[in-house]
Amino acid sequence: MDANDVMVDVRDLVVHFGAITAVDHVDLAIEPATIYGLLGPNGAGKTTLIRVLATLLRPESGSVRVAGIDVLAEPTRARAHLGLAGQFAAVDAYQTGRENVRMVGRLYGLSAAEARRRTDTVLEQINLIEAADRRVGTYSGGMRRRLDLAASLVGRPDVMFLDEPSTGVDPRARQELWEIVQQLVDGGTTVLLTTQYLEEADRLASRIGVIDQGRIISEGTPDELKDRLGTAVLEIGVEPDDRERAIALLDAMSDGGAVWDAERARIRIPAHEGWRTTAIATRTLDDAGIEPTDVAVHRPTLDDVFLELTGQLTETAPAEPAAEQPRRRGIKARR
Repeated sequence: MDANDVMVDVRDLVVHFGAITAVDHVDLAIEPATIYGLLGPNGAGKTTLIRVLATLLRPESGSVRVAGIDVLAEPTRARAHLGLAGQFAAVDAYQTGRENVRMVGRLYGLSAAEARRRTDTVLEQINLIEAADRRVGTYSGGMRRRLDLAASLVGRPDVMFLDEPSTGVDPRARQELWEIVQQLVDGGTTVLLTTQYLEEADRLASRIGVIDQGRIISEGTPDELKDRLGTAVLEIGVEPDDRERAIALLDAMSDGGAVWDAERARIRIPAHEGWRTTAIATRTLDDAGIEPTDVAVHRPTLDDVFLELTGQLTETAPAEPAAEQPRRRGIKARR
């Protein structure tokens, strides 16, 4: 893909924290007006990558261009074209929603009149206009996340970095956020979305990269990633006392393909031969005196892809250093 055809262009990016390689020779290209989903377990390097793109962290090596601007050479110019909503809502609970957004608009360099106008526009866009003059301390978690997104939008960014934007919000608020993000893209904004919600990536992203231990280990459209798994998936539930034996037996039967899905409390193995695989697996367990509590075969999902590539679904990897948590205000204050 030609560099002129992309809004985010990352090449051979490397970031270290002491002896830890947080980002390991990452290449990334994101087309205009699309959503790119970045999936990975905790500590995989997602937030570190976002911090570099958002001018909050300098890498050891590599190049980064956002909206055609060299982020490392011209960080101040780049900030005028990007917005960032981090993992935690960076809003002032003692101010009203309107005051929060207007303040960020002024930090973006907007005139007082333009900041007022843009504030009204984005509050309307995210359905917070009726609560705009209430103190943020009275807002629900979902409302705070939407307000945080509004503050990032007030500067009309060409590129939005959304670092796990729906973490900690209820399902209804998550659906509302998804609709807002899709509207942004429909309006021409390019979005880089990091998430651990596989449903979120499947629903929103036109292209997905899976990152683990600082490296992009797979990339493609959601359907391409599922197709690469190349087979159906067999899920088997067993009693807790039988779990370890069952995993060992099924792992041997599937040539090392058995993985424990802690979230669903199921053993997963590739079902290369569909129901024949199921018959062999259940017979293997039956010969060992293990009776499954549940057996199901289904087409591959992003959960299966993620599990196959990273070996986990739960957040078991070490968390990234606390210093890596992005603070959106840092972008505004340094303009």
